[in-house]
Amino acid sequence: MNSIEIKNLSLNFGDVKVLKDLNLSVEKGEFLVLLGASGCGKSTLLNCIAGLLDITDGQIFINNQNVTWYEPSERGIGMVFQSYALYPQMSVEGNLSFSLKNAKLSKEEINTRVKNASEILQIEDLLKRKPAALSGGQRQRVAIGRALVRDVEVFLFDEPLSNLDAKLRTELRVEIKRLHHKLKNTMIYVTHDQIEAMTLANRIAIMRDGLILQLDNPKTIYNFPVNKYVAEFIGSPSMNFIEGRLDGTNFEFDELSFNLEGYSFKEKIKANSQVWLGVRPENIVINEADKTMPVNCDVVVEVVEPMGADTLVWSSLNGKELRFTVEGNKIVNIGDKLNVGFDPAHVSIFDFETEDRL
Repeated sequence: MNSIEIKNLSLNFGDVKVLKDLNLSVEKGEFLVLLGASGCGKSTLLNCIAGLLDITDGQIFINNQNVTWYEPSERGIGMVFQSYALYPQMSVEGNLSFSLKNAKLSKEEINTRVKNASEILQIEDLLKRKPAALSGGQRQRVAIGRALVRDVEVFLFDEPLSNLDAKLRTELRVEIKRLHHKLKNTMIYVTHDQIEAMTLANRIAIMRDGLILQLDNPKTIYNFPVNKYVAEFIGSPSMNFIEGRLDGTNFEFDELSFNLEGYSFKEKIKANSQVWLGVRPENIVINEADKTMPVNCDVVVEVVEPMGADTLVWSSLNGKELRFTVEGNKIVNIGDKLNVGFDPAHVSIFDFETEDRL
């Protein structure tokens, strides 16, 4: 059963097409992440679902009900914003209960909902404080709690962690995931942070220029990106790209030539096709005495970036940049000449012109 159904949704601001004939189905209890760079349309799409923007064309269904022209308060959603949006003059308890009082719920029902939400978010001891006396992480918990007390089936998150420092983002990301597992509500989450997307989502919708480029689970998107943009956007450090030619199943780049045995092509490839070969840094290894990888090449180390558990190495392959990771305790120095290798079964091949996966 779908919790949210979006059919042929378009949104124009004057002559500018912001969202372009989008179709999207979100299953009941699913955690869907809208991921993309700034300006791709992800927050705009979320605001359309929330009813904060009037769409130009299409329909929006929530729980099989056409809510396209419903007011936000009539859609049965709870929304959490990036900026907390708390009332500074009210206590935490007042912020949590404000919408419930406006809905004219009984005092007993309000107290029960506030108590339940504060227990879930572990903010019981903060109820008498005002927002100015809270940390950023505590304020965001209150903002989430204000959505929780509404007792709705659909929650919308608009980059709720982007104002927090790295440690707090990690902590609250875990809390949001726990919250979803506990409540099993439908959640749609907007972010430009791929780590948040990969760790939180059941499925990720990668957006660009008002379109959804790929919609799938994190593992599939990571291993089988549909085009070069998705491949480059997902993964940190990002994928390496080498421009070359395909002769049958042989890839040729300068004097480097190897067979793509093990790679699954989606269609028959024309002879002498110009392509991009993409290989992730973590799939490249340093060959020791015996060269174990099917593809091997010599590189020169240019930059070394220790990152704790791993070290990112920037190198040069025939004048082209090639990044790879090694274990943190591995000694690698600038100027070292290394032989590295990878398995063609773990690469991605993209058409040079269309940039679509082959």
